[in-house]
Amino acid sequence: MSRKRLSVVVTRRLPAAVEHRMAELFDVTVRDSDAPMSRDELIAAMQEVDVLVPTVNDRLDAAVFEQAGERLKLVANYGAGTDHIDVNAAHANGIMVSNTPGVGAEDTADMTLALMLSVTRRIPEGLSVMQTGDWDGWSPTALLGGKIGGRSLGILGMGRIGQAVARRARAFGMQVHYHNRNRLRPETEADLGAKYWSSLNQMLAQVDILTIHCPHTPSTYHIMNARRLALMKPSAVIVNTSRGDVIDENALTRMLRSGEIAGAGLDVYEGGAEPNPRLRALKNVVLLPHMASATVEGREEMGARVMLNISTHADGFRPPDMVIPSSL
Repeated sequence: MSRKRLSVVVTRRLPAAVEHRMAELFDVTVRDSDAPMSRDELIAAMQEVDVLVPTVNDRLDAAVFEQAGERLKLVANYGAGTDHIDVNAAHANGIMVSNTPGVGAEDTADMTLALMLSVTRRIPEGLSVMQTGDWDGWSPTALLGGKIGGRSLGILGMGRIGQAVARRARAFGMQVHYHNRNRLRPETEADLGAKYWSSLNQMLAQVDILTIHCPHTPSTYHIMNARRLALMKPSAVIVNTSRGDVIDENALTRMLRSGEIAGAGLDVYEGGAEPNPRLRALKNVVLLPHMASATVEGREEMGARVMLNISTHADGFRPPDMVIPSSL
């Protein structure tokens, strides 16, 4: 006997290949617009469907889950991070949450290296000169940057992405240091050529470039505050492709303007889609629009993981990427 086709609502437009495959497997509703759903639209959708597929733009808090319909049993998040979802509240209302862990790790690691190179080699400044037609030809002293080979790289958060960055950094001849909640196994450290620091503060004082790959938790909020930023070398560069609020953005902006930190490459911001406006005017900062994981291959793989979680749930089993509530 064939299983029931679940009713699924997707809150944002997904790659066409993902939407088409979803339509083959489920009774799926996709928005005509790519704008995020309003809170009222989210609640209305959750009252009528079996599965909701949200993205990072959708804030699913306890009040929203309390208004969900009895049919809703799975929130299959399109993305790895779930800090926009109150997983405990979902569980309390009999709703499972799944995500897509690890899918964008390699893509994000690529972009992390791209940001390092962009800041240290002043690539956006060179691009601007060419696009405005202001280039007067080669000069021995024009747009001098710094190489990353031989520099010390500090990795804050040594999960899938951090380890992928470490492998790439070794290929560039960098010295890899890391701070993590838990130390890696000795054989993993040896494979990555990475030195562990139990003290984040001590590591910060030693590295030339810091890249951040820790999740959003109460303990990581402003983990890079003004005091810790001041521990870094004035010649240091900071890169963030994780979550915006792990850095005190106002403090970072002040120190970049005053020369206490040499540069920054940012793909995420404390204000979500609104970075500190003073950052836009700084030549030693590279700003990207949250695109570190934005590859066709990665987005389609993410969709495949979402569909696997939904299909497994439809077969009566726990989704393979089920997020365990912190209350358990």
